[in-house]
Amino acid sequence: MVFPIIMAFLVIILLEVPGLVSKKMWRELTAFAALLIIGMALSITHTLGVMIPNPNKYIEILFKPLVEWLSK
Repeated sequence: MVFPIIMAFLVIILLEVPGLVSKKMWRELTAFAALLIIGMALSITHTLGVMIPNPNKYIEILFKPLVEWLSK
């Protein structure tokens, strides 16, 4: 099941990257590559059944002091 995911991401790369390179949009290409790698890693780990922790708990811990400070 991992092979179709890799093929889908390769199709996305083949469709998007040449346009970004020809327009010399290097920052956009960097952001695209970073998000694509994150998405690919999450898709493959989800397919393999690896449990990924929910980031909401950590985001709540990070922003709780700010919310308390703003609500005063």
